[in-house]
Amino acid sequence: MAINISAAKKVSKQKAKNSEGSIFDFLNKDIKLFSKVLNDKKKEAFYNELSILLSAGVDIKTTLELISEEQVKEKDKKLYDDIKNLIVKGNTLSEAIKITNEFTLYEFYSIQIGEESGKITEVLSELGVYFQKKIKQRRQIIGALTYPSIVLCTSIGAIFFMMNFVVPMFADVFKRFGGDLPFITALILRISKAMSKYFYLIFIFIGGIAFFVSTNRKKVWFRALSSKIILKIPFVGEMIRKIYLARLCHSMTLLISAKIPILRAITLVRQMIGFYPIETSLEEIEARIMKGATLHESLKAYPIYHKRMISLIKVGEEVNQLENFFQKISKQYNDEVEHQTTLISSMIEPFMIIFLGLVVGIILIAMYLPLFQLSSTF
Repeated sequence: MAINISAAKKVSKQKAKNSEGSIFDFLNKDIKLFSKVLNDKKKEAFYNELSILLSAGVDIKTTLELISEEQVKEKDKKLYDDIKNLIVKGNTLSEAIKITNEFTLYEFYSIQIGEESGKITEVLSELGVYFQKKIKQRRQIIGALTYPSIVLCTSIGAIFFMMNFVVPMFADVFKRFGGDLPFITALILRISKAMSKYFYLIFIFIGGIAFFVSTNRKKVWFRALSSKIILKIPFVGEMIRKIYLARLCHSMTLLISAKIPILRAITLVRQMIGFYPIETSLEEIEARIMKGATLHESLKAYPIYHKRMISLIKVGEEVNQLENFFQKISKQYNDEVEHQTTLISSMIEPFMIIFLGLVVGIILIAMYLPLFQLSSTF
């Protein structure tokens, strides 16, 4: 059964208009084009259980019944029952998951090709591994940023409290004594007064930024701009770049291992990668390959891809082992991301503590300096 890639492109472009998101969502939102029920964790469990039970010789109907019985939420149970009922009516597994509209085109075509090639259990297992790695990466990043975020919020809270409650009390004392205040003390008092008078504007400003991001995050210009900005952030930008390149390579490994032509594989990966610079480059790379260029030659035109990655892909093309090289590149990127998240966490924590200590120390020195000067005059 032939796969209509042109139709897939139409569907993906139409749904992309309704589903494109900002890179700001990558920490707390699963990368899925139009899923309503299943998150990454549920998909990982679904594909792993399907793979294990089918490999053990259990038929698809019984497998889905067993998975459905395990579900706690009614909507999850209904979804798996719907898939089972569609299969009983004569649909394939790939057709059933497409009809439910709860899975990406990438997953649909991967499973469809697995069915056609007789490698359905291998494809399901690889999909489970893909979502497992994605979840692990997100947890690593969240774990690395949790403590610094708590310290930062505590620092802001402490500074806000001191500037709005402690500093004004000192200001009343200084008024009684009169005289000229040291520059740093006068500056802190002016900042405190401004914060007390206009603090509500800070919340309005933050709310305005959140509203602006929420309303524009799906627009192409915003996705392009936000991606460009984030990639320039020291350490973080490079880590995000490697995360998406690792996902790209893992997806290519899965598709090429299922004997999918390179053009079709690029089309499917482009539909699910969720990162604007890679999405746009893959579309142009696809056109270059159709004109006769090799994959590694096409990748050279885009700075998002590392030279090392391009060199390895070139070797993979020359020895006709792209699958193995994509797998090795994916593993390298995953290992580097794990190392960088640990490094960023260990670097941010002391800097946040030093920042809090400096700010609080400056405020206290500014408040006590006039008192020291006053005591020295007596």
